Amino acid sequence: MTSHYDLIVVGGGPAGSTAATAVALRGHRVLLLERDTFPRYRIGESLLPATVHGLCRLLGVADEVAQAGFTLKRGGTMRWGRDPEPWRFSFSMTPRLPDPTATAFQVERSRFDEILLRNAERVGAEVREGSTVHRVLADGGRVRGVEYTGPDGSTRTAHARFVIDASGSTSRLHGEVGGARVYSDFFRNLAVFGYFAGGERLPEPDAGNIICAAFDAGWLWYIPLRADLTSVGAVIAPEHYAAVQADPRGAWRDMIRACPDIDRMLTGVPVATEPPYDRVRVRKDYSYWKQSLWRSGMALVGDAACFVDPVLSSGVHLATYGALLAARAVNSALDGSLPEERGFAEFEARYRREYGVFYDFLVAFYDMERNEDSYFWSAKKITRVDVDETAAFAELAAGMASGDTSVLGAAQHAGRWSTAATELDEAVSRLATGDGRVNPLLSARIVRDTFHAGNILQEQALFGGPLDAPDAADPREPAVAEDGLSWVAP
Repeated sequence: MTSHYDLIVVGGGPAGSTAATAVALRGHRVLLLERDTFPRYRIGESLLPATVHGLCRLLGVADEVAQAGFTLKRGGTMRWGRDPEPWRFSFSMTPRLPDPTATAFQVERSRFDEILLRNAERVGAEVREGSTVHRVLADGGRVRGVEYTGPDGSTRTAHARFVIDASGSTSRLHGEVGGARVYSDFFRNLAVFGYFAGGERLPEPDAGNIICAAFDAGWLWYIPLRADLTSVGAVIAPEHYAAVQADPRGAWRDMIRACPDIDRMLTGVPVATEPPYDRVRVRKDYSYWKQSLWRSGMALVGDAACFVDPVLSSGVHLATYGALLAARAVNSALDGSLPEERGFAEFEARYRREYGVFYDFLVAFYDMERNEDSYFWSAKKITRVDVDETAAFAELAAGMASGDTSVLGAAQHAGRWSTAATELDEAVSRLATGDGRVNPLLSARIVRDTFHAGNILQEQALFGGPLDAPDAADPREPAVAEDGLSWVAP
């Protein structure tokens, strides 16, 4: 069986559904191939406002997500840094994004992902679940389709002008674009996580906040998914892997007991027995990026392209933002408004920049924790970032957003990280004395940089474009169409 499309998307998670929807909305023929049958379990339940009020609105699914009954998230609460008392931040503490657009959700990914997938189908994408892609089809140096096994076990081929790989960290296809995965030693961690049937909640209006608490062996997340369901996970050094593998549930409970801030919120609360939340899972939580993100006819998005430490809840944002950038390039090439090479160069530059600013933030954020006696935290000092990794990141930075006027070398990056950590630490110390109108964290440049693209995405969805500056810093660079789905040639 052979069929022809404008775009084939491999993977039906948030990244794949975003790319498929954004291209199908322009009237192009899209095939989405998903290995599993939805709904299916995934970790990564905490969203950022840019996903809820930016991306979901552009895709036409914001109202459905808002009405799904997910837990409202107004910010985060952290036991992190030199202050022994927890501190909180609010998304609404910015003049640009007041309530209600300065909120997000804690979501059960099985439900959230299915909402996005069914929306892709509703707007015209052809969705085939139970379909495993084995290889891409290429000739003349260009990817032109895929070979896959359908639900009935038969081998099929499908051809398209473009293929987007959104099949996750276990992608079989990412090597097709060339370049290696560069793994971070600094963020080389292990996650062991499970669920409780309830748990204490913070006082309103912060009851839906994610809580992140540092302790000797690493840090814990505490995500209130429902009144009767809480996601709890420990991020620890990979040296614990053997012990965790031998007894995942025991190690998980030990880590929780070692963090009093989280342990007291679960006193007397039973573990969840409702599938799929009845299991304790283990994940090698390694951060990485690809040296190449596209080739002629093919692009990588989501975890097939990159992954960064989850403490800032950036996973779904990075995945869907990268997918939207790729969809813009596809739409622009299909309608002739921008050549393929130019559109995908913009995709790669902006995607690299977004990954880079989150990576920068996280290096500085880890450095705030002052537990010098802990093996885990003493290894997470900026001074311990490996020289080779810093050099590799400097190379990544060379491909950052169009309009950048300089490229920092390895030594300059280390200095910038130290400065950012100091600014962030000072900004956090001013949270308790702030007037509640403007978030003191915004005084730190690393915070402003990290959330800049997300704010622009929300303004694009709400107002048809950024409120102040043009989308591109250089007037010769392409801007974004009013619907947010393609580039506009300069």
